[in-house]
Amino acid sequence: MAEKKAAAKGKTTVKKASVKSTPTRKTVTKKMAKGQSYSCDVCGLVVTVDEVCGCVDVCDIVCCGEPMRAA
Repeated sequence: MAEKKAAAKGKTTVKKASVKSTPTRKTVTKKMAKGQSYSCDVCGLVVTVDEVCGCVDVCDIVCCGEPMRAA
């Protein structure tokens, strides 16, 4: 019986856990427009776009480590 335990201990298999990235909320990012407001779901800060930069098609405003959502 001791031989069976030793044989079982000698062979170990490592099973990798599958990790799936699941977003906490679905965000729809659209192009910014002058006068559009964004709010932070964490602290409640609200910002309004005064001037659009135009450097990229779509960009996120980040507050408290999370992208702000259009209000």
